[in-house]
Amino acid sequence: MKAIALLVIIVLAGLFAPLTPAAPLPGKVPRIGYLVLSPLISPPSPERAAFLDGLRELGYEDGKNIIIEYRSAEGDAEVLPFLAAELIEAKVDLIVTLGAQTALVLKNATRTIPIVILFATDPVGTGLVKSLAHPGGNVTGMSVLAYELGAKRLQLLKETLPGLSRVAILRDSNDPAAATEWKATQAAARALHISLQPLEIQSAQDLSAAFAIIRKQPPDALIALMSSRIYSYRNIINKFAMSQHLPIMSGFREFTLAGALMSYSPSLPYLTRRAAVYVDKILKGAKPGDLPVEQPTEIELVINLKTAKALGIKIPPALLLRADEVIQ
Repeated sequence: MKAIALLVIIVLAGLFAPLTPAAPLPGKVPRIGYLVLSPLISPPSPERAAFLDGLRELGYEDGKNIIIEYRSAEGDAEVLPFLAAELIEAKVDLIVTLGAQTALVLKNATRTIPIVILFATDPVGTGLVKSLAHPGGNVTGMSVLAYELGAKRLQLLKETLPGLSRVAILRDSNDPAAATEWKATQAAARALHISLQPLEIQSAQDLSAAFAIIRKQPPDALIALMSSRIYSYRNIINKFAMSQHLPIMSGFREFTLAGALMSYSPSLPYLTRRAAVYVDKILKGAKPGDLPVEQPTEIELVINLKTAKALGIKIPPALLLRADEVIQ
């Protein structure tokens, strides 16, 4: 009897056990490479989360009908060529990346695999594409022209701090796009009679050295130029700046959310979500060289009023009225 009862239990268990997932449908599952300089964090950073949301809205989900091969240089630009080679060896159908520096490494590694830039400043000036309207080659995606924005950021900072005379600049000269913003900032500084102190940031050690210089020679404010590396250090930079009662202007809204005084920039999550459309088009047969590089139509001025109060800075009422977002 016990044997019969055991047999019945086994049969019933087989009948009512959860079904195993169905095997993938026949056909090739698209494989997408994802290469960034900064560390990959969990939960995903705002820009990566927006990109994945954009893919889901278009019907793609990692592990189901696409496979995403993630690679991060963990802040070490020297390993980027090796990671690019890994993705090529993995036979990815396309590669997405953040920033001109990483995109140029990829372009040098392959002229055939499509490359979608989630966000890069001045892709024409850095040689990523021939023109915004007709990129040619295998690169396309989202972009911002850094020159105009670089000058505007210094002007807004001067409007906020009329007595501004000396500004420290965090820059990464290895990022080719940062050079464009640096030139714009220099031109604006000459017109506004402001002295600039460039501080090179290519590693965590450089960041510590820059902090030491700022402590010895305190500037009136600090500008963090747009680069993937500096973006990844935003929390550390903000914490230090607050300890020194130093206002920060940045090209990333996320800097301001993390405590910087203000930012003047496009929405990075918006751009990366839009980049998913490019991925969809390429997977459906479009050539990257035929897809115009898209630029944001709106630039956001974000002001952290909580930080302003902590620093004893009174934001001009006219500037507050122009702000797209005020953090209180």
